[in-house]
Parts: sequence; structure tokens; C-alpha cells
Amino acid sequence: MAELRKIIIDDTEVEVDPRMTLIQACEQAGIEIPRFCYHERLSIAGNCRMCLVEVVGGPPKPAASCAMQVKDLRPGPEGQPPVVRTNSPMVRKAREGVMEFLLINHPLDCPICDQGGECDLQDQAMAYGVDFSRYREPKRAVEDLDLGPLIETHMTRCISCTRCVRFTSEVAGVTVMGQTGRGEDAEITTYLGALIESELSGNIIDLCPVGALVSKPYAFTARPWELTKTETIDVMDALGSNIRVDTKGRQVMRILPRNHDGVNEEWISDKTRFVWDGLRRQRLDRPYIRKDGKLKPAGWDEALKAAAEAMKGKQVVGLVGDLAPVEAAFALKLLVEGQGGKVECRVDGAKLPVGNRSAYVGTAAIEDIDYARNIWLIGTNPRREAPVLNARIRKAWLEGAVVHRIGAAEDLSYDVKEFGTDSAALLKAVKEAKPSEEALVIVGQGALTGEDGDSVLGQAMALTEKLGGRLLVLHTAAGRVGAMDAGCVSEGGMAAALDGAEVIYNLGADEVDMPEGAFVIYQGSHGDRGAHRADIILPGAAWTEEGGIFVNTEGRPQLALRAGFPPGEAKENWAILRALSGTLGAVLPFDSQIALRRELVKAVPHLEEIDTVPENEWQPLPAGKPGKGDFAPAIGDFYLTNPIARASQLMAELSARAAARGGAAMAAE
Repeated sequence: MAELRKIIIDDTEVEVDPRMTLIQACEQAGIEIPRFCYHERLSIAGNCRMCLVEVVGGPPKPAASCAMQVKDLRPGPEGQPPVVRTNSPMVRKAREGVMEFLLINHPLDCPICDQGGECDLQDQAMAYGVDFSRYREPKRAVEDLDLGPLIETHMTRCISCTRCVRFTSEVAGVTVMGQTGRGEDAEITTYLGALIESELSGNIIDLCPVGALVSKPYAFTARPWELTKTETIDVMDALGSNIRVDTKGRQVMRILPRNHDGVNEEWISDKTRFVWDGLRRQRLDRPYIRKDGKLKPAGWDEALKAAAEAMKGKQVVGLVGDLAPVEAAFALKLLVEGQGGKVECRVDGAKLPVGNRSAYVGTAAIEDIDYARNIWLIGTNPRREAPVLNARIRKAWLEGAVVHRIGAAEDLSYDVKEFGTDSAALLKAVKEAKPSEEALVIVGQGALTGEDGDSVLGQAMALTEKLGGRLLVLHTAAGRVGAMDAGCVSEGGMAAALDGAEVIYNLGADEVDMPEGAFVIYQGSHGDRGAHRADIILPGAAWTEEGGIFVNTEGRPQLALRAGFPPGEAKENWAILRALSGTLGAVLPFDSQIALRRELVKAVPHLEEIDTVPENEWQPLPAGKPGKGDFAPAIGDFYLTNPIARASQLMAELSARAAARGGAAMAAE
């Protein structure tokens, strides 16, 4: 780290890293500098000029604080620390002049602008604007862009900050946006009117400091001050992105990202951001019992009695779905094992070992990607399985990391060194690997779901050892790691658990084929595949409607908070299981979620350490010889991976568009 340097900002002396820009140094000193183009996670553009400050002893004009580093400041005549002023008359006049220029062509449509109430330009105009304009010519107008069903554009409001251009090209890795024209004809547009083909495109809505880019599904449905804001965790993939759910009454109106440097930085995927309309559709809001081949509505007492009678004296298997919080998975384990049954959470058949956390989670944190210099991707397509994590790999690649891939060729938005597509390539990699500085091996579920998944995982761990690096198992299910931690596993895996099962208690596992002849009790939030096969349906809460712990793919427990209430007669998942235990006559040892968490933490102590990544003791698996054949993709359709996404009209449209893009041949082909 560079030696700290003293500077004086507004009569306050501070010590900062000389590599910092002035805008960062001012933030460290607790002084907020207005800005439009500057963003700490994007390259510096220096084109809005709103962040002007006065450098005493420098040129007799204000300087852009985002583009000048502390090390470029000259000391005083007698070696005094450099002096920067952020509130002098020169600075004030300069910022007011910049604001006047920005508002020359900006439309006067704040009352109908969807950004109203959370608009950076509006806030800065209150601080630096004047109540009249000297500009008398007609305002310019620009045609709006068509960016698809997610982003609504009002390009006349654009102030050419270029944040959207820099995000799409630098973070998302899609070079489709840019600026054309000069002067009054300058405008931000896409290349030949193309759409932004990225799973992260919705982030430019948050980045836009004016109302030029707004959320099309949310537009004109609510104002920010009408919304109740709840900080929670995303479950659309296993990354555990930190999000904020905004509700109006009982309905979710939008989902926004929260900053967490160790997990998602401040980005979320389009599926996370726009899946909320799926929370309203195809909901299960009352219990059902199948009579004469048809599901008929029933009361809770009747449904619980029927479920208890079906389970008594039978071989029961509990299946934990991908979106179940740890509390519900643990309650199901206690209930089913109390009846002499088995519980299984590896419903996709992944060969994840029981009790070995270094093998089913790994030893790396997501943040380790930032410092990696040698990254191996084995049987994974992170752009589909965890788009925000993929952006992190791209960031490491931009900083010089070499990315190797063993698996199917896909566009990941960065260059990769292909090493083959099957287990034989993995064996070759283990044989040829040499110790490498800051190496990271990422294993996907596509490599672990085959018959030889345990051997593949053993070889991946052997590769990690030879490289002298760390291992990250990339999961696709938000609830999987937590359920594994809670012990919701049985010897022999999914096939052995279902063998001979008479009653299956399905806790939201909608991607599983149920064996013929088994009696199925389905507990979940949506009328998806699992509910169609069920003999009894017990309506549960969706993830935004109950609090719960989710453990992400790196093993970090995080707390999801309730943002609303389930519809109709639906109940929280842990409460349904507690009520059923009473009807069964085998009462579970808790009567509140707090008591349940107490029992859970007794069994799994590290779940108490919220937002902490536990150190996992390295326990390598036997490196058996895997079979032949390419690794299968872990995800078929990125937009339709769970019941909430499949209930969303918007996700269905995005899926159809992606399929059409994939099938359309170019003229040159």
C-alpha cells in the first residue's frame, strides 16, 4: 500500500492514499461531492463537470475531482499540504453554471417522470439550480430507444453521463451502446437499434441519474414515498444477492439491489429484478385434497388430518425444494425422520458428499475471484447460473486473470482457454497442472449431476490441490447449501431415497419426477408441476412472505426478512410443518420461529454467524476415474428455473425472446 499523504479539504486535514481521486478523498473526509457521470465501479469519464472543486495554488479554474488524483496535487510554497476547497465562491458558481447548462435542454416533466422522488438531477437542481433560465431557444428532442420489455427510455431527458455505455461494455461485457453525433445532435443509442443481450441489463436503470432509463414493468405504478422497503436476500440463484423489496399494500412493486462488496457488489440479474410479477400469479391460497381424481378445496383441519393419516405407518420421504429456507428444511427433517423416514435436498441428483463442507461448498469466498490470477471453470456456465458472479470473473479477467474452461463452449463475455468438454479433459488438467499464484477452481452442478459426479468432484479437488488454490462449488439452488448444512441428506442420494417410498412430502421441489403409485403431499407457494402431481396441497409462503436463513454458494448464512404476507389461507412453511406434527401426535420442539432457530443453531452452530463465511477444513475426496461424456448444462432456460419465474409473464416473454435469438441464423450463415 502506498504511503499516506496529507491534504487539507475545507480546513480539515486528512491522510489519504495518494492514488485516490479527489472525489474519493472528499468522501473519506465526510464531504459529499455532487456527480452525475462518476461511479466508483465504472471507469472515469469526467464529462459531466458537476464534481468541480477548487485546488488552491493550481490553475485559476475549478478542477474535476473525479479525474484528478491526490498525487497530482502540488504542495504549498513552504511544503504545506495541498489545499482543496469544495464550497468556495468559485466552486459554487461553477456548479451552478454546469447545472444551468444541463437544464437547457432538459424537459420540464418532473410531475410525470417516473424517476421523480429519487432523481439525482432533481436533487442537485435543488442545491445548485436557479429559478429561471436564460435560454430562450426551443429545447431539443430525441427519439426514444426500444430496449425491449425491461427498460423504458425517454432519451430527451438524457444528460450524456455515459454510465449506461460504460456499464454494458465494462461490467456486462456487451459492446452495444455508445454515443453518436456532436453538440446538440449528440445522443446515446444502441448499435443499429440492437437490444442489450445481457442478463444484467436492468442495472442501467439504477445507474441512470435522470429519468432517461426507467423500469418498464414498474413505470407509473407507484411513487417511491408510497412504498414499504424491506432489505432481504435473493433466491433466484445461489449467489444470495442482497436486495431491497418494495411493496405497496400487499403487493411487491419492484426489487432493487443493495450494496454488498462480498457478494453481489451493487448489481443484480434481470431475473432477480423483474421476477416479482410471478409472486402474484398462479398462487396457492387454500389447501386442496384430491377426491375422485380431482383436486377439491378443503379446510386446514381437513387437509392436515388427511396428510397425517396418509403418513402414519408408511415409508415417508421428504424432498426439500430449491427455494426452501433452512428453518423449513430443518423442520421437515425433524418431522419426517421422527416418522422413521428419509429427507433429501439433492433433488437434481448432484453427487454432493454428506458432512464434507469443503467438498459441497468449497474453501473460497466469492470475493476471492477479485484477486484470482488463474481461474478454472469445470462443468459450469456462470453467465446462466450466476450472472453477477460471472461479471466478477470478467472483472478479474480484465485485470489480467487467465480463465480456463472444461465444458461446453458458451459466450461468457470474456476470453477463455478451452481445455475440453468432458471428464477426460479434467483428468488431463490434473495431470498437467502446476502450482499457480492465486488459483481458483469453480465447479458447477452440471459436472456433479452425472453418474460419475463424485469422481468429477474428487478430481476437481485434486486439481485444486495441485494448483495450490481454492475451490468454489457453484450451486444453482438458493436453499441447497443450507439444507445440506441442516443434514437434509440420505445415504445413496435421491434415487435411494425415492426407492420404495410410499408417501412423498414435497416441500417445493417442482423439478422432480415423482414415482408412480406414491402418495404425494405438496407444500409450496405456486400451482406448478409439483402441485399438479399432488394428492394433498398445503399452501405455503413465497420467499418474500416469510423470514428465513439462506446459505449462499460460498457458505455464507444470510437473513431474508418478510416483505409481505401470503395470500388467502396460505401459511409460513415452518408453521405448516409444526401444525402437521401436532396432528400426527409427534409435536416438534418449537412453537415459534425464534424457538425453531434456537434448535437449528444448536444442531448447526455456524448458522448463527449471519453474513460470515466460515472456514471449511479441507477434506479431499478420493480422485476416482470419472466416466466418459460431456458435462451436461445445469440450467436449461435461465428465465424459467423455478415456480416463481415460471409464473411470471415477463420471464416467459424474455425466455421466448432468448429462444428466438438463439434460433435465428445470420445472413452470413
